[in-house]
Amino acid sequence: MSDFEELLKIYYQRLFPYTPYLKWLSYGSSSYLAKREFCFTLKDDIYIRYKSFSNIDEFKKELKAVNPFKIDVGAFYNVKPKDHKAYKHSNFTAVEREVVFDIDMTDFDDVRYCCSEAKICSDCWVFVKIAVQIIDVTLRKDFGFQKLLWVYSGRRGVHCWVGDESARKLNNQARGAIADYLSLVGGSDQQSKKVSIAGALHPSIKRSVDIISKHFDELMVRSQDFLATPEKRQKVLGMLTPNTIQDDLKELWAKAGSDSKVLWNILKDTWKKYALSRKSLHEKNALYEIALQLCYPRLDVNVTKSLNHLLKSPFSIHPKTGRVCVPFLAAHVDTFDPFSVPTLADVVKELDDYQQSGEDDTGLDYMKTSLKGSVEILKKFANDCQEELREGNKENSMQW
Repeated sequence: MSDFEELLKIYYQRLFPYTPYLKWLSYGSSSYLAKREFCFTLKDDIYIRYKSFSNIDEFKKELKAVNPFKIDVGAFYNVKPKDHKAYKHSNFTAVEREVVFDIDMTDFDDVRYCCSEAKICSDCWVFVKIAVQIIDVTLRKDFGFQKLLWVYSGRRGVHCWVGDESARKLNNQARGAIADYLSLVGGSDQQSKKVSIAGALHPSIKRSVDIISKHFDELMVRSQDFLATPEKRQKVLGMLTPNTIQDDLKELWAKAGSDSKVLWNILKDTWKKYALSRKSLHEKNALYEIALQLCYPRLDVNVTKSLNHLLKSPFSIHPKTGRVCVPFLAAHVDTFDPFSVPTLADVVKELDDYQQSGEDDTGLDYMKTSLKGSVEILKKFANDCQEELREGNKENSMQW
């Protein structure tokens, strides 16, 4: 057995937060839990779908026995997922789940220059910070959702779980409408201009522009140096409305060197003069379009649209990095550091160190490690979600 497998056994035996975890995923109802799908990924990428459990003891026993490398969570079905083979395909259907969002850094590879593919750094992580802030405020203000759980994916992205009852009941069409509402950057890979704004800014876009503007100089001008090379400049020229200021800009930029800050200021000044000469009522729209195309969230819309799509579970371990998929607060995303998220080895060592310290060894083991804050976030989220169902599900309420 590998070191990773040995550490996983300790994690599932002593550190996994079973009670708040299943309190959330069952919404306090034993009948809900029995119809929730879990998927376990074992060693050598062996997938076991349609696992389901009637109570916390069953779940604990299976997790400790199977020792999964990764846990994914699916929908609630009309029957117990573990019994799905007893039903015709048409009689086994997903009926409810959280609305979920998946933000992956690789979707920004066409506009980030510090890293690519699975690699991330503190510079490009700002793309994720912006995405969290925009999606969080949009879901709250434009859709009225309040129960949002943000989770670090363990490597290069984040997930959002919307636990409001009204969200969980939505069908695929409604989920698709939300995903489309949040998909501003569109078009094929061959298309240069992917954002177009006509007239006054919609309030949601105005909020997004305001959020991006707070990070734009730090992200695009300084760390990504987005106008430093001819190739980068050509990409930005393609984001402007065709046949406007491109020729003038090329001439002005040719005399100005390669400092992105200088070149960005030239672009802004040149566009302002162009817009004023045409008496445009929305002279900054072209600048907003560039900022949005570069920095607006890019979603994997299929994850959101499909009711039965699996998503990596909170407190799963990322098999490549060993990091724990920890919840965090959107309000604190500016200070959330993915590189300080504990690994499996970290939390096991923290527990060992605590036990050797001579301190009081009573209480839950995960509260003796750096997982404590993340578990507290999950506890509050589970309590908030269950509050909606407390009265209606008293007869099925599980005791926690």
